[in-house]
Amino acid sequence: MTTALRIAQGRFGRLALLDMDTPLAPHAHSQCHVIFKVSGADSAFYVSEERLPVTDRTAILVNAWEPHYFFSEPDFPRTVYLVLYIEPGWMSSLHSPLHVASHPRFFPHPCVEISSRIRSMVDNLTGGLLSLIPMPQERLESDLFDLMVAVCEDFSAWRHHSQLILPDGRHLQDARIHKAIAYIHQNIGKPLDIAQAAASAHLSRAQFFLRFRRCTGMTPNVFINMLRAEIACKQLAQADGYGSVGRLAQALGFSDQGHFTRFIRGHTGVTPSEYSRVVQVYDAV
Repeated sequence: MTTALRIAQGRFGRLALLDMDTPLAPHAHSQCHVIFKVSGADSAFYVSEERLPVTDRTAILVNAWEPHYFFSEPDFPRTVYLVLYIEPGWMSSLHSPLHVASHPRFFPHPCVEISSRIRSMVDNLTGGLLSLIPMPQERLESDLFDLMVAVCEDFSAWRHHSQLILPDGRHLQDARIHKAIAYIHQNIGKPLDIAQAAASAHLSRAQFFLRFRRCTGMTPNVFINMLRAEIACKQLAQADGYGSVGRLAQALGFSDQGHFTRFIRGHTGVTPSEYSRVVQVYDAV
């Protein structure tokens, strides 16, 4: 079973130290997603169905809204990962050229060989997170930003930002899909009704699926799962949240608490109760 050693959450997004050996369902995030091995066995993640190695010398870079998953293969012993979910808005607030971090081609390559400098930064951040005394917010954000700048400098396309704003077949400005996304947000507490979502966009079911994937890079079901997982993580980090895991499950459209628990474990690696127990909140999220 996967164990969360530490979770830190704030305006920067989310950091998680996970001792992981159980699968993660195919999913996506609105954040930049970076995965480092901390200790244990070498393993692999899948990004857009491509199997990629996770070793002491590599990192996995997942663009915003890019589907990925983890499958625990029979010969994989346990591995501890440092997993970053970084809000593009936070990065751009500290360095404006990074406003393109949410682009679907921000990281051109999903698996990269990291330098000894980046390896040292990962180890230092991990050590701070594992300290018995929680890292001060200023130090956490400084170390995290330095790490992300090093990753972006070496592996992202941010210096070619003029190319990233050109249409590439995804994230096109389609007002009909924006209406459908608004419909999904407004009905987050109900099972997704594809027919109604398509009708809200004045599209046939077939055209809705086609245009939705073109605009977001994912299916409507993967999108709503991403949205529910992000809302759940924010609420589970709050002392009150929705009052209980059961009430949060109901608010997000799950028929029972057990289904919700399996969903959160499949998307974050841990159960809702464990998430709430280990998360350290650094500011309002």
